[in-house]
Amino acid sequence: MITLSWLLVIALAGGVLALVDGIWRLRARGGSTVVGVIEVIVAALFLLSLFLPNIPFGSIVLGVATLIALVLALFIGGRTGRGLTVAALVVVAIWLVLVNHWLVIPGVN
Repeated sequence: MITLSWLLVIALAGGVLALVDGIWRLRARGGSTVVGVIEVIVAALFLLSLFLPNIPFGSIVLGVATLIALVLALFIGGRTGRGLTVAALVVVAIWLVLVNHWLVIPGVN
């Protein structure tokens, strides 16, 4: 059974934004497909790790990998917009800060 919490909602939002951004990079005409493929794979594994316990890496490691893939996508760029990439980057970074208890907000973590 899955317990709905604010951390899960934040992680889902970041993972879905990263997945959509990766798909848009793959579909873009002049985009970098290697970064898009890496971003889609890492974001999909990150989303799966939130629900399945037997993913080889934990959700924190995959969150960091998603964050690195988003930073690479932001700097390598292409013809896709940067708004979705920045939004996914911010949400995943907020999730990482909250899940590691680097910032404690009562009621959230």
